[in-house]
Amino acid sequence: MQIEISESYQKYENKYEHGNHYVGISMWEFEWVTKYRYKMFRKWKYKQLIEACIRRAAFTHGIKWIELNVQPEHIQGTASIPMTMSPSKALHLLKGISSRLFFLNHEKAELRYPKHHLWSRGRFAASVGFVQIEHVNEYVRNQDAHHGTVWIMED
Repeated sequence: MQIEISESYQKYENKYEHGNHYVGISMWEFEWVTKYRYKMFRKWKYKQLIEACIRRAAFTHGIKWIELNVQPEHIQGTASIPMTMSPSKALHLLKGISSRLFFLNHEKAELRYPKHHLWSRGRFAASVGFVQIEHVNEYVRNQDAHHGTVWIMED
């Protein structure tokens, strides 16, 4: 008996995650905001810092950012998470670790958030497939224009 492999599997075969008892990919669009929607990342250096913190948190737990956009008061992006991880767990790790790293590298942030609660409790997650990913990535890339974001380049 010969098993027929679908065209979609053949096209994206090298992008799928393979485990002992699973094959697949889990792609998600994530979004979360700062507590009280304070514009903590208006300055370019803080935008770069939080992006580095989020990427470090992701790398540590096998989360791969496809597209990531930092706005002054929110984060938005698409990511591939391990098949063994729920999107809720991924967001929990990303928010918690990035917050900790941000406060370690930016002491003055304590003035705004004395209890070190950088992120709001809310979050958004939506599953994304291969058909939608380019459309979603384009939307994430254009967030600066969509929100009319102007970055402050001073030290």
